[in-house]
Amino acid sequence: MYDLIIKNGNVVFRDGVRKVDIGVKNEKITCIAEEITNEAKEVIDASGQYVMPGMVDTHVHISEPGRTEWEGFETGSKAMAAGGTTSYVEMPLNALPATINKEALDLKLDAAVNQNYVDYGFYGGLVPENLDKLEELADAGVLAFKCFLSDITSDIPGDFTNVDDYTMYKGMQKIAELDGILCIHAENPSVTSKLTEEMIKEGRTSAAEYVDSRPIFTEVDAVQRAILFAKETGCKLHLVHISSSEAVQVILKARLEGLDVTVESCPHYFAMTAEQVAEIGPKAKCQPPIRKAKDQAKLWDELLNGNIDWLTSDHSPCTEDLKQGNIFEAWGGISGVQNNVDLMFDLAVKQRGLAVEKFVDLIAFNPAGRFNLPYKGEIAVSKDADIILLDPNQSYVVRREDLYYKNKHSAYEGRKIDCRVTKTIVRGNIVFDLQKGIVGKPIGKLLSAVK
Repeated sequence: MYDLIIKNGNVVFRDGVRKVDIGVKNEKITCIAEEITNEAKEVIDASGQYVMPGMVDTHVHISEPGRTEWEGFETGSKAMAAGGTTSYVEMPLNALPATINKEALDLKLDAAVNQNYVDYGFYGGLVPENLDKLEELADAGVLAFKCFLSDITSDIPGDFTNVDDYTMYKGMQKIAELDGILCIHAENPSVTSKLTEEMIKEGRTSAAEYVDSRPIFTEVDAVQRAILFAKETGCKLHLVHISSSEAVQVILKARLEGLDVTVESCPHYFAMTAEQVAEIGPKAKCQPPIRKAKDQAKLWDELLNGNIDWLTSDHSPCTEDLKQGNIFEAWGGISGVQNNVDLMFDLAVKQRGLAVEKFVDLIAFNPAGRFNLPYKGEIAVSKDADIILLDPNQSYVVRREDLYYKNKHSAYEGRKIDCRVTKTIVRGNIVFDLQKGIVGKPIGKLLSAVK
């Protein structure tokens, strides 16, 4: 007797797509066969749909505790379930206090209990004042560390701050000693801050000028500096939300030279162009910014050529009032976690011919491997039964009333997407069904790395 059997679906494996049945028992995939005739407590007919591993999103901002009015574990994880994400790793900001010591991590761990509909893990932050706290964070189970090279100085007690070169150097030394990964937001802080100051002073505050205040070379410069420091220290490196082909090429060169470095990008860099931001408004503001169409075309080439390791949402929500008015003054983050899978499947697989098995590498297998999550990211016997069903023939329009975010706004409102996640299963438990919505109680568990 199985707990669940999924029948007749087009199951996506790393080496291709096959029509097979999947048997699930005790939260694990226990059988994959052309036909499973055993009985099961529940049977799902996946005819005409892709059956693939759920997304492992390694870049999510949940603002609980401290800024729960922006996003909480319950609402954020419901949005992930509805969008096909089955595991996520939560950033050390924007909650208050930032996750820069064990005490702050414990607050998050306590807040997350019995609130998550999908499995979850946490980052530890690297900031100038916590070099002596990195080991306690690693011992407490953070999956990786995160720092900012761009300027994010804040006058709010407990908020996150960016690193200086000394902190990055010493932090990398310690993280290398701990066999950890340092994930970096790479933008030159001096140039971007001064350009922003200059443009605001001159009254140049259009959407186009916001993009120009954070030019591509500022991303490339910061990536180059991070790589130099990683070579010096032997620290494993991951570059987050990279927005330009130029930066990807620098990372590839470093990898060819032997550096242990990976790179992610995000759906919004492929779904929108700078020319469209003026119409969409501050909801499309992020850092680094959405790039111009000619630069986006080059980033698409990098993705389709296999030069970007995986995709993340960089879900960074806020209250709606913070997305009003002047784009320079608006909060810089996009609420996007509910549309990771369907949007990118439409754009990459349906519109540009990316092989569906390569798509699964981008959303599941590669991030699970890098973050040492051996039971995630793949449909195979003994893996966790984290499975999504995606109908490539359904179309829908993104509407505010269908969003599960605490603050129901999205840069994708009004956009038509030509595929749809119809079910999300976490360790064999259905947590989202297109007809029923969110199903059951929060069953998410804390992720542990296995090295």
